[in-house]
Amino acid sequence: MLLVRAGVLLSIVVLAACRPAAGDASLPPVTLPDLSGMEASVQQQISAQFETATRLAGDKAPADLLAPAYGTLGSLLFAANRANAAENCYLHAQALAPGEARWPYYLGHVYMNRPDRPKAIAAFERTLQLAPGDVAALVWLGKVYLDHGQPDAAEARFNQALSGAPRTAAAHYGLGQAALAKRDYARAVEQFEQVLAVDPRASITHYPLAQAYRGLGDGAKAEAHLRQQGTVQIGPPDPLMVELRGVLNGSAAEEARGMRAAEGGDYKTAVEHFRRGVELAPDSISLRYNLARALSLTGDIGGATTAFEETLRRAPGDIEARIRLGELLGGAGQYEEALAHFRQALAIDPRAADARFGYAGALVGLRRHREAIASLSESVALFPADQRFKEALTRLQAAAR
Repeated sequence: MLLVRAGVLLSIVVLAACRPAAGDASLPPVTLPDLSGMEASVQQQISAQFETATRLAGDKAPADLLAPAYGTLGSLLFAANRANAAENCYLHAQALAPGEARWPYYLGHVYMNRPDRPKAIAAFERTLQLAPGDVAALVWLGKVYLDHGQPDAAEARFNQALSGAPRTAAAHYGLGQAALAKRDYARAVEQFEQVLAVDPRASITHYPLAQAYRGLGDGAKAEAHLRQQGTVQIGPPDPLMVELRGVLNGSAAEEARGMRAAEGGDYKTAVEHFRRGVELAPDSISLRYNLARALSLTGDIGGATTAFEETLRRAPGDIEARIRLGELLGGAGQYEEALAHFRQALAIDPRAADARFGYAGALVGLRRHREAIASLSESVALFPADQRFKEALTRLQAAAR
């Protein structure tokens, strides 16, 4: 049996397999994949659960014990990005507990992420047979239908979700996408605007909304939404996936949880996850950077400054950390210190647009307007499509008259 003890990382593929669920020899065997590259704590957690499932299978344990053992192993593997191995575990759990909706639901996510849309559709449809009206399953099934080129089927599922939970932003977003696919631009606008009314942080909505306005011939609104496009996505309330994401230990899992909290605007929780991640992996630059960013978004300027400085002490060439520290210092009125960081960032990459913008802003803060105008003029020539340089230059030139 594969175990991780005394800091020794064993990463071979385990060949021993658990017996087929319920005597079904048609199911693929459950084996451990290669665990190399994972943290010791994660390897240990997965290996221990594999040992538990193997022991229960060998003891011919009842289905109500063996099914969750397989399912938990599947969730650990899925959370650790080993989807193929997770699939086999979920198939065994499903065979042992055919009335439990969570196993086909998790299989639906495995197939959706692969992607294998026909299998994902079948898995989510089975989930809904067992749990009719489940909002998360309805929304994800609608998304798969949409990706599979079936907007009418998708629309039906999104409407079902809204009948049970009218303020589900993800369902409105899906209806907007379905309407866009059918070139019903007025309907698309209606649904995308509803998304933003329910959840204004859903910045991913602005791009398809711009497409819909363009389809209606409203170029001004299309351009306005294009300028607001972002990457904050939306999903349905999803307690089963929240549970899955919480099963794994380790710094990578903490970082992922922190990122999800930050995307949802819960920066305090994000800080907690990033701190735990740093404790587990103190050499991780991405964790330290994300901790610094989250601290800055909570308003803890001193803590964020310290975290950025520690990031740069460990990775002096990290241009993003240097730019964000410069922005933080500039926002606090420490223009000389901010200018120094922007200057160092530009020494690494002279075309770093955020560094150029921050550099000019720091010059303005220091009342070195002539230098700021020269810097902005140069940036306008380098980035003609970046409106912020033109707008800042226009305002500064007008103030200088």
